[in-house]
Amino acid sequence: MEKNKTTIPIFFAVDDGYIPFLAVTIQSIIENSSDNNLYEIKVLYTNISKDYIKRIKKLEKNNLKIEFVDLNYYIDSIKDKLYTRDYYSKATYFRLFLPTLYPQYDKALYLDADIVLNADVAELYNIDIKNNLLGAAPDEIVGFTPIFREYVEKVVGVSSYKHYFNAGVLIMNLKELRNFNFQEKFLYLLEKMTFSVAQDQDYLNRICKGRVHLLDVTWDKMPVVRKSIPNSDIKLVHYNFAHKPWHYESIMYEEYFWKYAEKTDFIDEIRKVQLEYSDEQKKDDDKKSKNLLELAQFETDCVGDDRKKPSRLKKINNYLSSFRKSNDLIRQSEDRLAILEEISRLEKEGKFDIDPEKDPPTIPLMPGEADYLKEKMTSKVNTTIANTIGYGFLLELLRRNQLIIKEIYGIENLNSIETGAILTCNHFNPMDVFAVETAFMSTKFKRKKLYKVIREGNYTNFPGFYGYLFRNSNTLPLSSNVNTMMEFVKAVNTILNDNDFILIYPEKSLWWNYQKPKPLKNGAYKIASKNNVPVVPIFITMKNSDRIGSDGFPIKEYYIHIEKPIYPNKDLSVKENTEMMKKKNFICWKKIYEKFYNKPLEYTTVEELSPLKEIE
Repeated sequence: MEKNKTTIPIFFAVDDGYIPFLAVTIQSIIENSSDNNLYEIKVLYTNISKDYIKRIKKLEKNNLKIEFVDLNYYIDSIKDKLYTRDYYSKATYFRLFLPTLYPQYDKALYLDADIVLNADVAELYNIDIKNNLLGAAPDEIVGFTPIFREYVEKVVGVSSYKHYFNAGVLIMNLKELRNFNFQEKFLYLLEKMTFSVAQDQDYLNRICKGRVHLLDVTWDKMPVVRKSIPNSDIKLVHYNFAHKPWHYESIMYEEYFWKYAEKTDFIDEIRKVQLEYSDEQKKDDDKKSKNLLELAQFETDCVGDDRKKPSRLKKINNYLSSFRKSNDLIRQSEDRLAILEEISRLEKEGKFDIDPEKDPPTIPLMPGEADYLKEKMTSKVNTTIANTIGYGFLLELLRRNQLIIKEIYGIENLNSIETGAILTCNHFNPMDVFAVETAFMSTKFKRKKLYKVIREGNYTNFPGFYGYLFRNSNTLPLSSNVNTMMEFVKAVNTILNDNDFILIYPEKSLWWNYQKPKPLKNGAYKIASKNNVPVVPIFITMKNSDRIGSDGFPIKEYYIHIEKPIYPNKDLSVKENTEMMKKKNFICWKKIYEKFYNKPLEYTTVEELSPLKEIE
């Protein structure tokens, strides 16, 4: 008979402390279950007593099976990286590994153990979330708390707090999550950043944004007032955060919890927990709640928010410190030496397109996520803040001699342009964009803007201060999504028509401190040709300064060379202009290189793969 039943996989992640309440949740599932379904409950754990396992297993029915899965072996290698705080344990992260752990399932439910069901959980499972990664309901506590709203938009990076979901009730499209390489993306972000407010829930929101089917809140109703929802419509109650009926009396919707708790053999233990929950513990709950709000405020203030008006120098110094600690853009000398060896190998093999520092898995930029032209009020505000803070950051880099610009040649070539233009530059350092920004600020232009084309991953992956700049400082992110790229192209055309400038790195790859020009790609020149605007070649040369950076290498002195604009020829096709402008750009860079370094441009690449073939 079971062969004809619909299998509903349901996952929980708990430790010993939550077993009594898990029993209540399972009891609520049993009472609302259907004989037409087979409910497969899997409890993921690292620390549960054998006695507790036996007592939970007693809840099994003909149509409900319970399996305990010890994840100690799986979690051991990364357990030290899993940040925990207050009410949370490492078990809360287990849901993030389900796509990999259970390849036999294409779809499953994940539920926290502080919930009760008033409806058949199969109804939740059967909701069609299409090709989205997750189905989840908006987090009501976030929606009711202004600082949390601000935090999830500024720090986590969701487009609106209304799209920020609670991760305690999830419909998981395991098949699509595997196709999306979700676990690889999570482990990458885990190395790069720590979400300290909602932890794994923040990671899920950051990685899956744009691909979440929002559920009705009746499937994740929390003990917060919402007059528009009759009690009879509530299908699942989630006693989230400190709203635990086994700790406090008079918790909203507590009647549902006790209804099911009374039918478990854990009822005496649960009542004892409530009876012995001391005033000191309640004060501690209040303190934790206050601390969490303060933490969210602090995290938000660290992302370009000037409302507190600390001294600019102190704030920029904090940003510099955070930037050095939280990003891998500045490595120690051993890593740099390995990168230089890899660059040498890639040059010999003619693989100029490949980054020696491997790109991390990229979170796709979906349509509508990037407000390219800053048309929304929130985008305008964030751009103003980001540009102001970014300017202060640049000045501090210059003041500290962490960015040393010795000379800027050819400013008159920028000043001569009356239309929009594409600026091209060699790419050899994550912060070479600040050198171009410095040159742009030296022009006569007061109203022109400089937009920067950036990689998709720089926009979607980067945390903290630097990520905030990437998303808001007049950047134009590329995307692996075709529809998003249509938005990109439309924005680029508008910007150039408005007579503003766009910086594009036509070499594609970033080779650290590489002095030679690399082969150029067509994109920048095709855009210029189609929009009938010039390309302005910029080439940055460098010398060692007498200062040693934190990577163990001398900080470079930059010399910025701005060449005469290369205009499209009206008698040539777009394709012909693209090739012509690209070739002239490379020749400009070659001449600058040879004059500055006083040597011919040569490559270790075999002759047939040499970039010099482009200009023959």
